[in-house]
Amino acid sequence: MSYIAMNRFRVALGREDDFEAIWKSREGRLSEMKGFREFRLLKGPTADDHQLYSSHTLWESKDDFDAWTKSQQFRDAHKNAGNGRTEGVMVGHPQFEGFETVLIET
Repeated sequence: MSYIAMNRFRVALGREDDFEAIWKSREGRLSEMKGFREFRLLKGPTADDHQLYSSHTLWESKDDFDAWTKSQQFRDAHKNAGNGRTEGVMVGHPQFEGFETVLIET
């Protein structure tokens, strides 16, 4: 079937443009990976203290996703994650969620 990997981000109110700019300027290496199908950055509801975002990747299998997390492409894509650009942008750390597909309707 397929595998969906998501990270939820709580972004400080007023810092949404900064967060989106970080994503738009990062080096994307997903398309180089076997089994990668799609990436989306999703903007969700607003809460009292944050704007919710989710990154969403679709893979052919969990094994393909796991290979991504161990790859040089993954290290390159995340090398600037702690370089200070996100200071004050996010409220807490991202929350990872992974899902294996059990049913698809089209």
